[in-house]
Amino acid sequence: MQTEVGNVKHHNEPKAPLWKRILWLVVIYGASLLALSIVATLLRMMLTAAGTRSH
Repeated sequence: MQTEVGNVKHHNEPKAPLWKRILWLVVIYGASLLALSIVATLLRMMLTAAGTRSH
């Protein structure tokens, strides 16, 4: 028994151009680096405020 979700076939849709897919990859990668640096900075600020030192 074969069923389709919503009777939508996706294999016939054209793919986005390569440059758009690469651009999205770069944007998502950059956003993840930014989020990681924000979290790391906040953790460092909290640890410094608590009296710990890194060296």
